[in-house]
Formats: sequence, structure tokens, C-alpha cells
Amino acid sequence: MTDRKTLQLRDPSEAADPAPALKKKGRGWEISSSRLDVLHDQARQMRREASPAHKALAARFAKADLGRYTFKRYAVVGSAIVDFNCHNLGMAIAIDEQGQNDTLAKRRDKSLEAVGIRVMRIKASDILDNIDAVLARITAGMRMRIADKKDAARAHAAANPNQHYSRPKRRDDRPK
Repeated sequence: MTDRKTLQLRDPSEAADPAPALKKKGRGWEISSSRLDVLHDQARQMRREASPAHKALAARFAKADLGRYTFKRYAVVGSAIVDFNCHNLGMAIAIDEQGQNDTLAKRRDKSLEAVGIRVMRIKASDILDNIDAVLARITAGMRMRIADKKDAARAHAAANPNQHYSRPKRRDDRPK
């Protein structure tokens, strides 16, 4: 026969570690608040001194009707500052300026992809030369990301049939 385990109450002196405190600033990223403040200050300074390519793309985003999808300029995401970020889509746009460190950019992209943020890299010269083609590429990337999110939601709903995210009916909505 096999030995059976019996349930026992723990001795109060052997109390387990308390649950970790909820993160406030940074919302889950392991970043100190002082580092996060520095990143926000850097992003603010970058918004003030934007490159011509960044200004051109920001102006087109401001004119475009993207519905509920908006791009924030020089957004802090984790420990990185991305040129444009759409939080609803989990999509970031990085403008490749001349003289940037490629290994650092690849490492940053990899860390963002690890948490589900898709990074689209665009050359600054492409934005200045042919912004319409760049916008078409961004729109195609957005459509792909929307489709991926819908597929993930369907897969989650199929795997968890007992979870309902629809709004419960109010008493006023019942038929009379």
C-alpha cells in the first residue's frame, strides 16, 4: 500500500512569507521609482527636442482617425523609451535614426517582445522620403496586431468556457 498524507495545521511560528506588496509606480516592471522618474524626464525632454522624422510622423498621427487606437509620443514602457506606443494594441514604433546603437535597440526590442509588445522599426529616412508608404506599413501592422489580439481572445474563450466577460443585465433591461 502507499502511504497516505494527512492534512495538518501549521504551527503559527512557521508562518509563510507574507504576500509581496503591490507595485505602484511602473506597474509590475522591476524598476525603482527614481529610475522611472529619470526615464519620464528623459522622455519629456525628447518630446521637446523631437527629430524631423518624429515630428512628421506625429503630425500625421494627429490628423489620422485611428478610432480607439492612439499613439503616445516618446512613451516610457518598462525600462525603455519608445518613439510611439499604442497601449491598446500592445504595439510600439521605433524610429531608427542614424548613429543609433543597434545592439542596444535589439536588446530593448527583445525585452519588449517578451512581455507581449510588438515593436515595429522604421528608418527615419523612409519617413521623410515616403511617409504614405510608411503609414500604409503601420496600418498593416496594426491590422495584423488587431487580428492577433482577437485570435488570442477567441482561444482564451474556448479554453475557459465558464468565464463570461459580458456585462450582466440590469433589472431595467428585462422584458416586461
